[in-house]
Amino acid sequence: MPPTVSQHSLPSQHCIAPALVLRGDNVWPQAMATITRLGRRPLLLGRGAPTAPLRQQLLVLFEAAGLKPLSALLQHDCCEQDLTQLSQLAPTAAGLGGCDSVVAIGGGKVLDAGKLLAQRLKLPCVTVPTSAATCAGWTALANLYSPQGAFLQDVPLDRCPELLVFDHALVRQAPLRTLASGIADAMAKWYEASVSSGASQDGLVQQAVQMARTLRDQLLLEGEAALAAPGEAAWQRVAEASALTAGLIGGLGGARCRTVAAHAVHNGLTQLQASHQSLHGEKVGFGVLVQLRLEEQVGGNQLAGQARRQLLPFFRALGLPLCLADLGLAAVSLSDLEAVCAFACQPGSDLHHLPFSVTPADLLAALVTTTAERQPA
Repeated sequence: MPPTVSQHSLPSQHCIAPALVLRGDNVWPQAMATITRLGRRPLLLGRGAPTAPLRQQLLVLFEAAGLKPLSALLQHDCCEQDLTQLSQLAPTAAGLGGCDSVVAIGGGKVLDAGKLLAQRLKLPCVTVPTSAATCAGWTALANLYSPQGAFLQDVPLDRCPELLVFDHALVRQAPLRTLASGIADAMAKWYEASVSSGASQDGLVQQAVQMARTLRDQLLLEGEAALAAPGEAAWQRVAEASALTAGLIGGLGGARCRTVAAHAVHNGLTQLQASHQSLHGEKVGFGVLVQLRLEEQVGGNQLAGQARRQLLPFFRALGLPLCLADLGLAAVSLSDLEAVCAFACQPGSDLHHLPFSVTPADLLAALVTTTAERQPA
């Protein structure tokens, strides 16, 4: 008889980390040397006025290094329309040979667009986060949105970026709200991975889940101190935990350390235009509270209630949303909330990684009761 092959011993592929990560204050001299080795005609991708001066500085640096850069702007979030247009432009730009690398600088959606564009064009990718709001600069994953900003789908990528530049001097300029958002998004790694991994016997998955717990504990311990003193030691640890370590956990754990209800709630909320004033991690953080409510109310896990009550004062101290009103959704109609829940519960949704069944009615009840718990006890 052939030997029995357990599920955890089956072959799996992991895109664990960027080929090179540069971190610290003013690391651009090192970054320029690597970018020059990756190509001579980089496509510099960005979006919006806040990063325009920085993109201009980079263009000057590129030209001084003998490169022939092309600057391109996204008109929307990471969406098919922008990607299609840029995919047609890049092969013929920056000289007869076209662009030969993609340098994406900005927030998570810009970084996702850069990674996805680089994969489609089969070019090396450089990510330059301008905040610690997400781990998008690290991962081999992109989120695709509609031109109106509604989440459509996750797109797995073949590899992580060739270079990630996490410049403390640059990230420190971002509003503190972005770091609070990044903390919430990173903390979701524990609350989601610990559920989606189940009783996995895979060593890498087990280690990734334990890293997620350590990450959560560090953020609980130092999150408030980081926001109180930007640039100091606690800030550096928390910013890197949110933007770098969170991505490493996803890469190491692979498909078994998946997003669950917290991100499904985010995905559903993005279908409402009024939610777009809130950051990705703010919606995910609220989604963590909703997931814990589902685990308690539908899954019968009383420990989830304790975890939710532990998070409430911490989220409150960081200024994170605790209810629909905090997300700008105080006036949202019941039919709109039902549409959010229907989207979050559609077949194939991350929400179904929970170890119990959840209906749109269950999710609606969790949204409403989580909102009712907003005020301090």
